[in-house]
Order: sequence, then C-alpha cells, then structure tokens
Amino acid sequence: MALATRTDRRPSFARTVWDSTVGKKTVMAVSGLIMLLYLVVHMIGNLKIFFGAGEFNHYAHWLRTVGEPFMHYEWTLWLVRIVLVVAVVAHATSAYQLSRRDLRARTSKYVHKKARASYATRTMRWGGIILGLFIVWHILDLTTGTVHPGGFQEGHPYQNVVDTFSTWYGNVVYIVAMLALGLHVRHGFWSAAQTLGVGSRTRDRALKTLANVLALLLTAGFVAVPVAVMTGVVS
Repeated sequence: MALATRTDRRPSFARTVWDSTVGKKTVMAVSGLIMLLYLVVHMIGNLKIFFGAGEFNHYAHWLRTVGEPFMHYEWTLWLVRIVLVVAVVAHATSAYQLSRRDLRARTSKYVHKKARASYATRTMRWGGIILGLFIVWHILDLTTGTVHPGGFQEGHPYQNVVDTFSTWYGNVVYIVAMLALGLHVRHGFWSAAQTLGVGSRTRDRALKTLANVLALLLTAGFVAVPVAVMTGVVS
C-alpha cells in the first residue's frame, strides 16, 4: 500500500513574514534606513569636491582600495554596491506591493473626506519613481560614462562631475531628484521609526524634527555641488 504524500506544506517563516503587511513595512523600513546611511556618507564624500581635484580624485581612488590588503581591489566597493542593489530592490518591491494591497482594500469611496496629507506623503510614490529613474541616469552618467557629456574620463571623477553640471539638463535632472529625495527622506524616516516601534507620543516631535533636519541637510549638501559648478566656485 503506497503512502500518501503531503502536498499541504506550511510556508516558511520568512515567507509568512514577507506575505504580511507588517513584514513588508518592516522590509521597507530597514532597506530605507540602509539607503539613508549610504546617502549621508555619499553626501559627505561629495562635499570633498570643494577641496580641489586632487582631494576629490584621491577620495574616489581610496573607495576602491578600502580594506586592502585583506580585501582585493574594489571588493569592498562592490560589496557596498551589492548591499545597495538588494536594499533598493527590496524597498521598491515592498513599496509597490503595499501600494497595490492598499488600492485593492479600497472597495468603496470614503464616506468622509480624509484629512489632507502633507506634500511629502502625497508625492511618496511619484518621488520613488523619480529617484528610481535618477539612479539609472546617475550610474550611466558618472559610473559607466554611457550618457556622460563632454567625454567620460576614467579615473578623473572631479572633471566628470564638472562636465555633468556644466550642462543645463544635468543640473535640472540632479536638482529635481534631490528635491524629491528630501521629501522622500522627510516622510520615510518618520514612517520607518513608527514601523520599527521607535515612535511614541513623547518622541514623535523629536523624530519629526530629526526627519526634517536630515532631509534639509541631505538636499542642501547634494545640491551644493551643482550650484558650485554653475556659479564657478568649482571648475
């Protein structure tokens, strides 16, 4: 007599967590904080451009040698890139699925009008799309040189940055994306704190203030570079 095989396997814990709304929000929060940490470090690195070509180019070269001799040339940089790609994909996927789940849950119109949300809240989805497209353009411009204006120079990031921001469209794309980033960080940081259980009535004001400060500093820090090139401070 043949033994019956079980086909009703229970989903794994990881699958159960991912399928839940709380799980997706947690993934979105953690991946967002990973990207936020990178942005802070990246902004500080970008500001080295104000110390001249030698300093900026040396910093760019150092990024490829971090961890040597234990890590091979560019291994640490590629490790960071892989973590960022995973974070971006996880963030975008969870955001999309949560958005679709939210739309499906709205089977009828609200009887009462909801309170008007902040500009950042209402533009989170469009902001995410803008930032996604910007990441692609930014990589093709300053990493691979595919769409770079004026001839991409491998190993000369200072001149490449100056070339990009010497064009009107390079400035427009970058500044618009950084404004979207500021709004995204402003709302996303506070939302992540709520999701991870950090928020409370006593801490909400401090968290919102910190979110505003982070958004302002990141936007100003990133926008400072194209403005400096446009005004001739960096050339």
